[in-house]
Amino acid sequence: MKQIKVFALSMLLVSAISCNTNKEKSYEVTSQKDTNGITYETVENDPTGLRLYTLDNGLKVYLSKNEDEPKIQTYIAVRAGSNYDPKESTGLAHYLEHMVFKGTHKVGTADWEKEKVYLEKISDLYEQHRTEEDPEKKKAIYQEIDKVSLEASNYSIANEYDKMTASLGATGTNAYTWFEQTVYTNKIPANEFNKWITLESERFSTLVLRLFHTELEAVFEEFNRGQDNDFRKRYAAMLDGLFPNHPYGQQTTIGTGQHLKNPSMVDIHNYFDKYYVPNNMAIVLVGDLDFDKTISKIKETFGKFEKKELTYPTLPKEEPITQPIVNEVFGPTSENISIAYRSGGVNTTDEKMVTLVDMIMANGNAGLIDLNLNQKQVVQYASCSPTFLNDYGYHTFTGSPKSGQSLDEVKDLLLEQVTKLKNGEFDEWMIGAVVNDLKLSETRQYENNSALADKYVEAFIYQQNWADRVKFLDDLKKVTKEELVAFANTFYQDNYVVTYKRKGEDKNIVKVENPGITPVNLNRDKSSEYILAFNKMESEELKPQFVDYKSAIKETKTANDIKVSYVLNEKNDLFDMNIIFDMGSDNDKKLSLAAGYLEYIGTDKYTNEELKKEFYKLGISYYVSTGRDKTYVGLNGLKENLPKGLELLEHLWDNAKADEDAYNKYVEKIYKERQDGKTQKGNILWNGLMNYGKYGEDSPLRDLMQIDELKAINPEELVALIKDMKNFKQRVFYYGKDVDNAVTALNKEHKIYGELKEYPVAKEYKETETGGNVFFTDYDMVQTEMLFLAKGDPFTPENMAASTLFNTYFGSGLSSIVFQEIRESKSLAYSAFASYQGASKKDSPNYVMAYVGTQANKLEQAVDAMMELMNDMPEADKQFQAAKESTLKKLAAQRITKSNIFWSYERLQKLGIDNDNREEMYNTIKNMTMEDLKAFFDKNIKGESYNVMVFGNKKDLDVKSLQKLGKIKELEVDYLFNYVDEKKVKS
Repeated sequence: MKQIKVFALSMLLVSAISCNTNKEKSYEVTSQKDTNGITYETVENDPTGLRLYTLDNGLKVYLSKNEDEPKIQTYIAVRAGSNYDPKESTGLAHYLEHMVFKGTHKVGTADWEKEKVYLEKISDLYEQHRTEEDPEKKKAIYQEIDKVSLEASNYSIANEYDKMTASLGATGTNAYTWFEQTVYTNKIPANEFNKWITLESERFSTLVLRLFHTELEAVFEEFNRGQDNDFRKRYAAMLDGLFPNHPYGQQTTIGTGQHLKNPSMVDIHNYFDKYYVPNNMAIVLVGDLDFDKTISKIKETFGKFEKKELTYPTLPKEEPITQPIVNEVFGPTSENISIAYRSGGVNTTDEKMVTLVDMIMANGNAGLIDLNLNQKQVVQYASCSPTFLNDYGYHTFTGSPKSGQSLDEVKDLLLEQVTKLKNGEFDEWMIGAVVNDLKLSETRQYENNSALADKYVEAFIYQQNWADRVKFLDDLKKVTKEELVAFANTFYQDNYVVTYKRKGEDKNIVKVENPGITPVNLNRDKSSEYILAFNKMESEELKPQFVDYKSAIKETKTANDIKVSYVLNEKNDLFDMNIIFDMGSDNDKKLSLAAGYLEYIGTDKYTNEELKKEFYKLGISYYVSTGRDKTYVGLNGLKENLPKGLELLEHLWDNAKADEDAYNKYVEKIYKERQDGKTQKGNILWNGLMNYGKYGEDSPLRDLMQIDELKAINPEELVALIKDMKNFKQRVFYYGKDVDNAVTALNKEHKIYGELKEYPVAKEYKETETGGNVFFTDYDMVQTEMLFLAKGDPFTPENMAASTLFNTYFGSGLSSIVFQEIRESKSLAYSAFASYQGASKKDSPNYVMAYVGTQANKLEQAVDAMMELMNDMPEADKQFQAAKESTLKKLAAQRITKSNIFWSYERLQKLGIDNDNREEMYNTIKNMTMEDLKAFFDKNIKGESYNVMVFGNKKDLDVKSLQKLGKIKELEVDYLFNYVDEKKVKS
């Protein structure tokens, strides 16, 4: 998996060196028995406290305890992914992942004996469809599949699995497939574990391929999303070059369009029967659990699964790459380049050495790429990251060009940094610093249940000895600079794959006709016998806990009377300090410009590069961040280094030195960011069109300084602005231990003189009324995306309970009304949702929002389906009760802890709320009825007037289908963002 780089946390260089002289830790593996007599393994000095069990049937169970919140992160992992797809059925493992949500012979059926007759017939038809070569006969078979599927749906019950997980209060119900794994995820309230494990053991006991052809269309929409993703295209081309024989490069996880349209239910069943067996699976649980009770219940359920003989396909070996391989892909997004070197896989020497090299090259602060390319602004952006899989790995370098710079120039600059590495042009202390950076980053990951569970999943999938994982970073400490340089000279040669992502038309796009699927029956009013019995199972009640912010957030003051709010860190020795100014870009447009500029300048004592190194030696990160109404000057890292870190930050703040050349490059960078940003789909829809839909022409997004205005600014003015910030009102939030030490450091280093100034008056942007408008932007893409937006009433706290329940029932999640109707029944989209969005500020309006992304030839149907739902909410009492139960259980299991205590209170105060209003929400939802929800819908959603934002390829759009939604106005991207070529400089 991609290495996540967190750049804050290495120790002092002296500490790093002294660590190597300490006695080495022992990582001995010990076998023990619990009170049930079940054997498990532990690793000495394992900070995660893992208990690793292997049941008699071969099932691996990873258990770790964390009581921060009454939840358990659950993963069920299968050691099989797209690598094992049959060559004639690529995409099978991923499609199977989707189908595992459809139920079993007990779950999701009203009458299994009748339903299975139709499913067998559908399977036979698909086999005929697959082999038929005559297009008309093939179409006729598909029409018969559609007909029989409708009949089968009389006996199926959609989303029963999702309804049951939702009833537990589960979040994150999902799954993912990659080369070597398929992993199923849930985060559950701890008190619901027994019900969850009972459900999961039933889920994996039998595969039933019901509602098959509608889900297949949803997967094809996912395939279309991939065709619209230039990053995925570049990545696939890179893998194809690295692995011309191995499935890593020859079989994408999503599969080919041809294979997706010609599936075999027989092949899918065979894959499930072969690989979904206990000796090829693991259950990973991290959270508030009882070890002995948990493993006993797993043995009682999954322990009954039958172990099977298992063989894996023999995958091809790759020949060494002896000369550069060149690929190129095309698409509408901005140009970039990647250079990738093939490596050994997990558990090899390559993994250790490439991990170290990667951080020496780019760690976000003091790496060769960081200092020589990003800080000097000689490219738009550059970085690198390693990936390690079972058979091979790869080290990828990526870069984006500045304006007027060619991709080959970026390539040469990246390779120049590799040459510097091979020449040993990095400081000796860097190895110790980056290992400690990784170590403390790991410490933060281990605090997070989901991140830790991910590590256990990786250990299982890649067959890693956990003791080796625990001591991995200790092994890195032993590597010398000489060894690393010698490795680099052997490893990094002309053995790379370079992939050019160029702007232009992609001539390999696969487009298909709308198959004309008949909507299947959802049968919301029906329930299987299994779910009826499941709902009768009782769990110990989990009581919600609410925060008394007044006591949870302590306060003190500095010597110069600045308020310091603080929450103690009771977990480790890390700190996070923020100096907060309640002003932002709405108060002064130049503030965010100045904050960004500070990243590229030095002081009278240090160059910019020297500053970055000094901070990295300390293991301290700093940042200056400006939003619309807030500016943060932040510092974080190891608490013992806080005084020196703050001293260095204050030195930069007080002594920053303007650099004309750095500023000119900074303006060029902003210009290129804008040019690149207007090619990015997400930015155009969710920033450009969304802001225009809300504000019209006078939006915060469009109210920007033009490039010629930026060029006219004297950088001295920006430096003065940063320095002058200290003279404005401010407050501090500190999360960590030893608050007295933090305040002492503030008193010494954070000098304030005289009375603090009030903030400049913020500009207000008026949100326009919505309705009768269709705003369209043309873009070269396969899908069409639509966003419906209606301005609602001003925010009131009283609406929060009803809107939360409404969103669960109606618009979000796998068992919501919108998902069921748009995707499950009609198969019109991969992604569709609707929500009532509360404002982020008191007196601001709420919004009703709906989204659908679909093929252009399904657009009219999708629009009609969505608007019908938005005006006539289906009332399904069973689904309402499940949504209500789910919402209450989520609230009961939610805990606001650590620094989130302060930040959640900040958000509430912005809304005019001075207490933890979740208690009021919980009690309100507990008493709500379907009639209450209907009343909320009728008042706030039904009949709303929408601005409709449409984003897609003009050539594929049916304009008539859009005209019925309102007056169409086509908006160019430059107009959306208010980018102009020339503008008179204001005097």
